[in-house]
Amino acid sequence: MTMKDYGEEFVSVRRGKGASEPSEITVNCPDKIGLGCDLARIVLEFGLTVVRGDLSTDGRWCFVVLWVLPRSTSLYGEVNWKLLKERLAAACPSHYGVLLPPEPVSDEPLLFLLQVSAVDRTGLLNLVTLKLWELELTIHKVKVSTSPEGKAVNLFLISDKSGRQPLDKERREFICEKVKISLGGGTLVQLMLAGPECGGLDCAPYLPASVSEDLFDEGFPKMTPKLPELDNDVSPVHTSIHIECPDRKGLFYDCMRTLKDNDIQVAFGRISTLEKGSSDINLFILKDGKKIEEPFKQDALRETLLRELTNPLRVAVVTRGPDTELLVAAPIEACGRGRPRVLFDVTHALLDKPFGICIFKADIGRHVVEKRAWEVYRFLLIEKPDLDLSDPKIRKDITEKVKKILLG
Repeated sequence: MTMKDYGEEFVSVRRGKGASEPSEITVNCPDKIGLGCDLARIVLEFGLTVVRGDLSTDGRWCFVVLWVLPRSTSLYGEVNWKLLKERLAAACPSHYGVLLPPEPVSDEPLLFLLQVSAVDRTGLLNLVTLKLWELELTIHKVKVSTSPEGKAVNLFLISDKSGRQPLDKERREFICEKVKISLGGGTLVQLMLAGPECGGLDCAPYLPASVSEDLFDEGFPKMTPKLPELDNDVSPVHTSIHIECPDRKGLFYDCMRTLKDNDIQVAFGRISTLEKGSSDINLFILKDGKKIEEPFKQDALRETLLRELTNPLRVAVVTRGPDTELLVAAPIEACGRGRPRVLFDVTHALLDKPFGICIFKADIGRHVVEKRAWEVYRFLLIEKPDLDLSDPKIRKDITEKVKKILLG
């Protein structure tokens, strides 16, 4: 294993020769705390699953190799490998030999308000969400309403992740034109700098009365045959973690996100897919440059990893008087970023067979529940003659379908 000279390309991608052969992503760049999480997040965002991975760092320079496969081309389309490489390179620190601190929570991106008014139709929100992702825009909040005349008004609080901040006039016009083309005639699109009335990215210290805290019960599903194991005898310098659990979409991201949020540095790591759909993760970590010696800190980390790897999301279908509402809660990273592509995945699940459910209203809010920040997605569903949303079995089927799309 050799480190490249500074100034050479940080990221390289070698495409697999066939559909079943993994593509190889190599990242060779200066290190920073949480870099593994940032890379895992981008891989998840592009609809890729990590089948094998190696991570190594000396505290100043890191070397990461990930072998990935597209999870579902029918859901995410063909992988844009060129854009993937650009996004991964943008996540790499640009200063040689500097161990950068975690991103400050207060560093909010410049926010813009996008208003899309169009004739309502099945899949409208899903289509806009996909187009905004293709335009390298991050959706932070959404408010969707439908008038009795069949007109949908969608408000998106967005930021630009392409690195071209702030959005200049030319790019704003380009975005509006692309959204109009994707939705067809009769669409009105406006994009402007978000004012204080949009609320920014602050988390409300309370939940709306209509959202029960029962949604956030942390019960551990019976998914993990083994608890995360911590050991200080394997290495003289590091604490080792061994995790064996069922493979799923976002597993690598959830593991690295949890460690980053707890200010834990990964010095070495390996992830591999085993037989019968299991994943094996081995990591060597440091906390404040040292082993994790205290038993209570080890227990806390073990419990946190168990929770985040087995039950990272919450999904429920509930009754609101005569209406039916789908609730989805996803944790927010300590740096303030929400989980990628949740809105797209949920709207796709509702749109997919056998449901084809339309959304009357939608809303994304940020809330603090028991000292933890969450993004809460709320979808008011439209009844269908051939689909009784009051039927407990139908509700269970919707919940399981949403979870399946979100977690694979």
